[in-house]
Amino acid sequence: MNPVDELAALFEGEGGAEYLGEEVTQAEHMLQAAALAEAEGAPAHLVAAALLHDIGHFHGTVTGRDLMEGGLDNRHSHTGADWLARHFGPEVTEPVRLHVAAKRYLCAVEPGYFGLLSEASVHTLRVQGGPMSPEEAGRFEERDGARDAVLVRRWDERAKDPEHPTPGFDHFRPLLEGLLVRD
Repeated sequence: MNPVDELAALFEGEGGAEYLGEEVTQAEHMLQAAALAEAEGAPAHLVAAALLHDIGHFHGTVTGRDLMEGGLDNRHSHTGADWLARHFGPEVTEPVRLHVAAKRYLCAVEPGYFGLLSEASVHTLRVQGGPMSPEEAGRFEERDGARDAVLVRRWDERAKDPEHPTPGFDHFRPLLEGLLVRD
């Protein structure tokens, strides 16, 4: 199956599930994050990373609901990035891999960022290790993809508005097709 068709099927199927108690579905959240990135003129790889940042909630043994109710970290950023790496390069996958770390980083280094978090994000922050220590923040800043992950994280946090007009998956299909790594 074409990887973009596979992604479309996930958005259509599992994407309709509730999103950690937010007022949008998982798919709406991810589509909205991509729309925010696109509206800000982000390059294609960052629009794709914003679109796909939570795809790891669709793959793995622990679902988003378990993350909220059971207090478990499903490491969705890593499982999602690993799955995406079969089809996309690191310019897409590393911001996906690091978007949870970026939340922890921003809470540690940016006064007021914690106050922007939704109730669900506050809960998952605790599950995911809390704000970074100064040493962890320094190491994060040195990682490839860290700056892009911070951008994705900012769109991620803002992409929870049920009233925000959001395009469907097919709007992003050409962008994703253009980023596929061909063997």
